[in-house]
Amino acid sequence: MKKRIEHRLPLLLFLLVLWIVLGTNLLLEKGKENWLDTDSVIKDEFRRQAFSEEIIGFLQDQDEKPGRDAGLYLLETELGKGTLQKAYQETTFDQLEKKWKKQASYQTYQNICAMLWDDVKYFPVPLSKNDKAATVSYTDSWLYERSYRGNGVHEGTDIMADKNQRGYYPVVSMTDGTITNLGWLELGGYRVGITAPGGAYFYYAHLSSYASVKEGMHIKAGDLLGFMGDSGYGKEEGTIGKFPVHLHVGIYLYLKGKEVSYNPYWILRYIENNRLTCRYE
Repeated sequence: MKKRIEHRLPLLLFLLVLWIVLGTNLLLEKGKENWLDTDSVIKDEFRRQAFSEEIIGFLQDQDEKPGRDAGLYLLETELGKGTLQKAYQETTFDQLEKKWKKQASYQTYQNICAMLWDDVKYFPVPLSKNDKAATVSYTDSWLYERSYRGNGVHEGTDIMADKNQRGYYPVVSMTDGTITNLGWLELGGYRVGITAPGGAYFYYAHLSSYASVKEGMHIKAGDLLGFMGDSGYGKEEGTIGKFPVHLHVGIYLYLKGKEVSYNPYWILRYIENNRLTCRYE
């Protein structure tokens, strides 16, 4: 009897380890799925839109379903904290979607992801045909502190002009859409607000001047909106010179009765190579 127990001991240990591993994985998967609910898209962790360079490269190489694939990546990596264990292929995301579709809130979640990603086509600052020194740079400064008018946070991405010259860099629309706001804001200076077809609101601030645009106008992605400047941080219209020349880009959705901001940084990285070319004057 003792020998038979000893003979079966390795098998029993193997089954025990297998049960622990499978049980742990099931709990982890269940934990991931429980994260997805109707409030997921307004949580700071989702609004941050944290991605890796690898997934952004994959999204750049294919443009059929960027919102869907970006959304599935966030779900599978616990909002960018981990890594995707499968290869970046469309078949991978097709398989992942079959699993997540079982969740009641999945379609609502994916609708939000599509609103953020699917309408963007062009980087908002074109390349210069005639001035190679007219470059730009930007970093992920999402929710960094801002001191103007007390304690505030930065709800967008600043695209900095490497040549600090107002009125020189053109600014184009990232999306198709309708101009729903135009004019002076104390914080944003001369700004343009565009509502894209999917419903997201794209905000371009601190312009030095406008192109031939007006509120209510329907525009196409790549249409000229105005020129980069340093306007804003003043109650008096026309205030300039409070900071270097740059373009502030913000992305907002209207959810649950309020305006909610989302981090544009990785979306800008996604369209970084989709830049129009024009002559700078």
